[in-house]
Amino acid sequence: MFDEIRTKMALRSRPERASLTAEMHSRKLPPFTAPARLMQIVLLASDAELEAAAAHFGAGAARHAVVDLGGATLVWERHSEFATYNFIVPGQFDAPFDEEAFAPFVAPWLDRMPGAIIRSSFLAIGRAGTPGTHPEHLEPWFDANDLVVCDVQEGRARIWSDFRLHGGFGRMFIAMRDDDARRIPALVQSLLELGNYRKLALLGLPEAQKHGPELRRIEEDLAQLSGDIDREARPREQLLHAIGELGSRIAQIAATTRYRMSATAAYAAICDDRVRTLAVSAVNGGPTLVGFTQRRLHPAVQTCASFVQRLDDLAGRVTWTAELLRTRIDTEIAAQNRDLLASLDRRNAMQLRLQQTVEGLSVAAISYYAVSLVGYLAKASHAAWHWPNYELATGISVPFVVAFVAWTTHRVRKAHAAHDDHGKA
Repeated sequence: MFDEIRTKMALRSRPERASLTAEMHSRKLPPFTAPARLMQIVLLASDAELEAAAAHFGAGAARHAVVDLGGATLVWERHSEFATYNFIVPGQFDAPFDEEAFAPFVAPWLDRMPGAIIRSSFLAIGRAGTPGTHPEHLEPWFDANDLVVCDVQEGRARIWSDFRLHGGFGRMFIAMRDDDARRIPALVQSLLELGNYRKLALLGLPEAQKHGPELRRIEEDLAQLSGDIDREARPREQLLHAIGELGSRIAQIAATTRYRMSATAAYAAICDDRVRTLAVSAVNGGPTLVGFTQRRLHPAVQTCASFVQRLDDLAGRVTWTAELLRTRIDTEIAAQNRDLLASLDRRNAMQLRLQQTVEGLSVAAISYYAVSLVGYLAKASHAAWHWPNYELATGISVPFVVAFVAWTTHRVRKAHAAHDDHGKA
């Protein structure tokens, strides 16, 4: 009965459901106890290279694979932009950092690891109190000037490391006071992740240092451009073109560095979280993992954050400068339009006065011709009937003719004005 329900639920499940559930249980090292040694190689890789590695392990869409190498275990894990290869060799050892013990297992895989190596680490895990964990036995493996010894996980383990490269590998010794086969892998993984994310976070620093001089040049060009705008030293078209070029340079730098700077901030936050979960404490007041991380990582992260802030500030200043220039141009255009409208008003007033003068002259001219016609009619009447006195009739008709012509002209102009107002409405 419930099989049918289960089948229907499976058909309605989102495709990501199984992979998200697997994600919660992945990224875990298999259980092992001390003593053991682990070698990790971290490679930055493109999406295509990560896909190829997943296909090689037969992981498909999974991000985690465990391979039994016979005498060692390979744990592969895929991340967003890098992959880790962990080779675990269990068992007793005399020399904690004897790399030859890993040669038979690493050599067949090294050429099949796509990407560029960004970090490689060698961890030796022993039991606290055994002869191999005494300081006099461990110190020869590290640089005494940079050696960090501290307790982690509230004293459950003690670590030794100088965070330097020895033959291409970083070294760390972990002396466990707790031999829990599940707790040891979790601690090892936290320490490895802290180092990996610390190194990945530092990738943003070269980018910030590389583009820092370009930002200074943009700041200088922007200051010069702002002065040119104030002094009106260049034509407006050149100023607008120069602002556009500055904006393009800033946009290009932002597009090139934005992902790396965001990744640096994210990786630094993960490092801080790992440091807190490790519960680090000093040994005899000496340096600790927390102090090393904060001293080396935080200045680099602050440099990257300052770079991003400068980039955003420059983008805002370029936008503000462009708006200021456009405002000035708009103000000048508005002033030109105002002057043009005032000139048009003056011309219209002159045309109106001229039109009124012409209308007055036209009234006089029309009246003259109308009075002439009246005179001709009066002469004709006088010749035919000896009446009236045509000179007297012509003179008497003048005021009436002028008044009629003026009234008619006024009516015509008023009718045209009413028609124009109606057309505009």
